[in-house]
Amino acid sequence: MQRAVLRGAALAAALLCVSIGSQAALFEDDEARKAILDLRQRVEAMRQQTDQRLTDENGQLRRSLLDLQNQIEQMRGDLARMTGQNEQLTRTLSEMQSRQTTLDDKLKQSEPSKVSVDGREFNADPKEKADFDAALGVFRSGQFAQAQTAFADFVKRYPQSGYNASALFWLGNAQYATRNYNEAIANFRSMLSLAPDHAKPPRPCCRSRTARSN
Repeated sequence: MQRAVLRGAALAAALLCVSIGSQAALFEDDEARKAILDLRQRVEAMRQQTDQRLTDENGQLRRSLLDLQNQIEQMRGDLARMTGQNEQLTRTLSEMQSRQTTLDDKLKQSEPSKVSVDGREFNADPKEKADFDAALGVFRSGQFAQAQTAFADFVKRYPQSGYNASALFWLGNAQYATRNYNEAIANFRSMLSLAPDHAKPPRPCCRSRTARSN
């Protein structure tokens, strides 16, 4: 009987220990689950924060890239305008240089130059020289009446010209060739008065008539 009681008591004690152990194990499982859930929540919160930060950073990066692209496009536009302006300035400068060259050429053409005619040197304008050479060309072509008109016009147009002595000489010769002897004598006389040492003396007949007139 006692043995039965002792075995019962031992069995009860064993069950109690098992019950206490089970409760302890259950408590430890709950704490572990809570720790795991808390860790999961923390990890999830960190993941969400990281995702949000990455989203924000990506958005900022996109905006920065867009701003940079806009700046590049603006710079390209500015560069294109500057290139166009430079090309226009280059064309304008080229035109101005061309005009300056043309003006310089015209000025050079209008500037007096030293000429030598019949042993005499003097300065003459290009137009003056061209008119004298043209009149002389008419005379040498045998058109004496036209040469008479050309040299008479020359003397009137350029009364102070260094060509005048030679112009009077050729005018007198043209008049002599057209038998305008009195006019020829008068112009030869004017020639000798203007240039007594002229390299081209009047025709002998006209010179003798000039001497008799004196």
